[in-house]
Amino acid sequence: MSDNYASVFLISLLALLEYLIFAITVGRARYRFGVKAPATAGNLDFERYYRAQMNTLELLIIFIPALWAFSILINSMWAAWLGALFIIGRFLYFIGYVKAAEKRSLGFALSIIPILFLLIGGIYGAIRTL
Repeated sequence: MSDNYASVFLISLLALLEYLIFAITVGRARYRFGVKAPATAGNLDFERYYRAQMNTLELLIIFIPALWAFSILINSMWAAWLGALFIIGRFLYFIGYVKAAEKRSLGFALSIIPILFLLIGGIYGAIRTL
């Protein structure tokens, strides 16, 4: 087990910053495409922005605890590298989804694979330390 968590804090905060940037981008898209709050439907271009942001939020609830479990129970440097891959994957996912829904696959794969490693590794680490 490693005990230097600065890189994991950095990855956690960068993932949250990325999400905030996505949220701001969605707000700008709302204005650009004339979708007045609280509506989230009606313009397909806006809906792709919105779904890309919400899909990221849905994964953050799994990513952050799994990142920390893996970091504490397995290895913080590997957790940080997997977390960086997640952030890159989410960026590619967002860009791809905004262009066309069918262009989100690479970004999805590059973000879901690290989550699976972090989650399974965290579970393994927890069982191992029982």
